[in-house]
Amino acid sequence: MNEPIHVAIIRTVKPGCEAAFEQALHEFVRRSLSLSGQMGVDIIRPAPGGGSRQYGIIRKFADRTALAEFRTSPEYLEWNQIALDLTEGSGKVEELCGLESWFTLPGQPLRPLPQWKMAIATYLGVVPVIMFLSLTLGRLIQNWNFILNNIVFNAFVVALLTWVVMPLITRALHGWLQTK
Repeated sequence: MNEPIHVAIIRTVKPGCEAAFEQALHEFVRRSLSLSGQMGVDIIRPAPGGGSRQYGIIRKFADRTALAEFRTSPEYLEWNQIALDLTEGSGKVEELCGLESWFTLPGQPLRPLPQWKMAIATYLGVVPVIMFLSLTLGRLIQNWNFILNNIVFNAFVVALLTWVVMPLITRALHGWLQTK
Protein backbone atom coordinates (compact mmCIF):
# COMPACT_ATOMS: atom_id res chain seq x y z
CA MET A 1 0.00 0.00 0.00
CA ASN A 2 1.38 3.40 -0.99
CA GLU A 3 1.05 5.78 1.94
CA PRO A 4 2.46 9.29 2.28
CA ILE A 5 5.88 9.49 3.90
CA HIS A 6 7.10 12.27 6.18
CA VAL A 7 10.82 12.93 6.45
CA ALA A 8 12.34 15.17 9.12
CA ILE A 9 15.72 16.77 8.49
CA ILE A 10 17.57 18.72 11.16
CA ARG A 11 20.48 20.93 10.17
CA THR A 12 22.60 23.21 12.32
CA VAL A 13 23.69 26.31 10.42
CA LYS A 14 27.29 27.48 10.78
CA PRO A 15 27.66 30.74 12.72
CA GLY A 16 27.32 33.73 10.39
CA CYS A 17 25.73 31.67 7.59
CA GLU A 18 22.12 32.08 8.73
CA ALA A 19 21.08 34.58 6.03
CA ALA A 20 22.73 32.60 3.23
CA PHE A 21 21.13 29.38 4.50
CA GLU A 22 17.67 31.01 4.66
CA GLN A 23 18.01 32.30 1.11
CA ALA A 24 19.29 28.98 -0.26
CA LEU A 25 16.60 27.03 1.62
CA HIS A 26 13.85 29.31 0.31
CA GLU A 27 15.08 28.88 -3.27
CA PHE A 28 15.44 25.10 -2.91
CA VAL A 29 11.94 24.69 -1.43
CA ARG A 30 10.43 26.79 -4.21
CA ARG A 31 12.13 24.74 -6.92
CA SER A 32 11.68 21.34 -5.31
CA LEU A 33 7.92 21.59 -4.78
CA SER A 34 7.44 21.21 -8.52
CA LEU A 35 8.98 17.72 -8.43
CA SER A 36 6.65 14.74 -8.78
CA GLY A 37 5.12 13.35 -5.59
CA GLN A 38 5.77 16.42 -3.43
CA MET A 39 2.99 17.00 -0.91
CA GLY A 40 4.45 19.87 1.09
CA VAL A 41 7.24 21.13 3.27
CA ASP A 42 7.30 22.81 6.68
CA ILE A 43 10.27 24.76 8.01
CA ILE A 44 10.86 25.05 11.75
CA ARG A 45 13.18 27.99 12.33
CA PRO A 46 15.11 28.70 15.50
CA ALA A 47 13.33 31.03 17.91
CA PRO A 48 14.55 34.62 17.51
CA GLY A 49 17.06 35.52 20.20
CA GLY A 50 17.25 31.94 21.44
CA GLY A 51 20.81 31.35 20.27
CA SER A 52 19.95 28.14 18.43
CA ARG A 53 21.05 27.70 14.83
CA GLN A 54 19.10 24.47 14.33
CA TYR A 55 16.52 24.26 11.54
CA GLY A 56 13.91 21.54 11.15
CA ILE A 57 12.63 20.67 7.69
CA ILE A 58 9.62 18.35 7.42
CA ARG A 59 8.85 17.09 3.92
CA LYS A 60 5.83 15.05 2.86
CA PHE A 61 6.01 12.70 -0.12
CA ALA A 62 3.16 10.86 -1.85
CA ASP A 63 4.94 7.52 -1.46
CA ARG A 64 8.33 5.82 -1.25
CA THR A 65 8.87 6.16 -5.03
CA ALA A 66 8.45 9.93 -4.81
CA LEU A 67 10.95 10.03 -1.94
CA ALA A 68 13.49 7.97 -3.93
CA GLU A 69 13.07 10.20 -7.00
CA PHE A 70 13.46 13.30 -4.83
CA ARG A 71 16.71 12.02 -3.31
CA THR A 72 18.24 11.48 -6.76
CA SER A 73 16.91 14.69 -8.33
CA PRO A 74 19.36 17.36 -9.53
CA GLU A 75 17.56 19.89 -7.29
CA TYR A 76 18.17 17.81 -4.14
CA LEU A 77 21.76 16.92 -5.02
CA GLU A 78 22.56 20.60 -5.66
CA TRP A 79 20.82 21.62 -2.40
CA ASN A 80 22.78 19.03 -0.43
CA GLN A 81 26.05 20.45 -1.71
CA ILE A 82 25.02 24.01 -0.84
CA ALA A 83 23.76 22.92 2.60
CA LEU A 84 27.03 21.11 3.36
CA ASP A 85 28.87 24.40 2.90
CA LEU A 86 26.45 26.31 5.16
CA THR A 87 25.79 23.78 7.93
CA GLU A 88 27.66 21.69 10.45
CA GLY A 89 27.81 18.10 9.22
CA SER A 90 25.33 16.50 6.86
CA GLY A 91 22.30 16.88 9.11
CA LYS A 92 20.09 14.29 10.75
CA VAL A 93 17.42 12.63 8.58
CA GLU A 94 14.60 10.51 9.95
CA GLU A 95 11.40 9.11 8.47
CA LEU A 96 8.35 9.80 10.61
CA CYS A 97 5.43 7.41 10.81
CA GLY A 98 2.58 9.22 12.53
CA LEU A 99 2.45 9.05 16.32
CA GLU A 100 4.90 6.15 16.30
CA SER A 101 7.69 8.71 16.00
CA TRP A 102 6.86 9.81 19.57
CA PHE A 103 7.51 6.32 20.88
CA THR A 104 11.06 5.80 19.70
CA LEU A 105 14.16 6.60 21.68
CA PRO A 106 16.79 8.68 19.85
CA GLY A 107 19.05 6.59 17.64
CA GLN A 108 16.69 3.60 17.57
CA PRO A 109 14.67 2.51 14.54
CA LEU A 110 10.94 3.18 14.34
CA ARG A 111 8.89 0.03 14.91
CA PRO A 112 5.15 -0.47 14.89
CA LEU A 113 3.77 -0.62 18.43
CA PRO A 114 0.39 -1.86 19.66
CA GLN A 115 -2.06 0.99 19.23
CA TRP A 116 -3.58 0.44 22.66
CA LYS A 117 -0.15 1.00 24.27
CA MET A 118 0.39 4.17 22.24
CA ALA A 119 -3.08 5.38 23.30
CA ILE A 120 -2.35 4.82 27.01
CA ALA A 121 1.07 6.49 26.81
CA THR A 122 -0.37 9.43 24.87
CA TYR A 123 -3.18 9.82 27.41
CA LEU A 124 -0.59 9.85 30.21
CA GLY A 125 1.15 12.73 28.41
CA VAL A 126 -1.88 14.71 27.26
CA VAL A 127 -3.72 14.90 30.59
CA PRO A 128 -0.98 16.63 32.62
CA VAL A 129 -0.05 18.93 29.71
CA ILE A 130 -3.65 20.10 29.26
CA MET A 131 -4.10 20.55 33.03
CA PHE A 132 -0.85 22.50 33.37
CA LEU A 133 -1.55 24.73 30.37
CA SER A 134 -5.15 25.33 31.44
CA LEU A 135 -3.95 26.62 34.80
CA THR A 136 -1.13 28.75 33.36
CA LEU A 137 -1.37 29.79 29.72
CA GLY A 138 -5.13 29.28 29.61
CA ARG A 139 -5.70 31.93 32.25
CA LEU A 140 -3.48 34.40 30.39
CA ILE A 141 -5.27 34.01 27.06
CA GLN A 142 -8.83 33.28 28.22
CA ASN A 143 -10.13 36.64 26.97
CA TRP A 144 -8.62 36.27 23.52
CA ASN A 145 -10.66 35.57 20.41
CA PHE A 146 -11.84 31.92 20.47
CA ILE A 147 -9.92 30.90 17.33
CA LEU A 148 -6.67 32.65 18.29
CA ASN A 149 -6.93 31.25 21.83
CA ASN A 150 -7.26 27.71 20.48
CA ILE A 151 -4.47 28.11 17.93
CA VAL A 152 -2.02 29.33 20.57
CA PHE A 153 -3.13 26.88 23.27
CA ASN A 154 -2.95 23.87 20.95
CA ALA A 155 0.41 24.94 19.56
CA PHE A 156 1.77 24.84 23.13
CA VAL A 157 0.14 21.42 23.72
CA VAL A 158 1.75 19.97 20.59
CA ALA A 159 5.14 21.55 21.31
CA LEU A 160 5.23 20.31 24.91
CA LEU A 161 4.12 16.83 23.92
CA THR A 162 6.57 16.56 21.04
CA TRP A 163 9.72 17.97 22.62
CA VAL A 164 9.26 17.50 26.36
CA VAL A 165 6.58 15.15 27.63
CA MET A 166 6.49 12.30 25.09
CA PRO A 167 10.29 11.83 25.09
CA LEU A 168 10.10 11.52 28.91
CA ILE A 169 7.19 9.09 28.77
CA THR A 170 8.90 7.08 26.02
CA ARG A 171 12.00 6.68 28.19
CA ALA A 172 9.99 5.86 31.31
CA LEU A 173 7.77 3.30 29.55
CA HIS A 174 10.30 2.01 27.00
CA GLY A 175 10.40 -1.57 28.31
CA TRP A 176 6.62 -1.84 28.48
CA LEU A 177 6.06 -0.18 25.09
CA GLN A 178 8.51 -2.48 23.31
CA THR A 179 7.10 -5.78 24.65
CA LYS A 180 4.38 -7.35 22.55
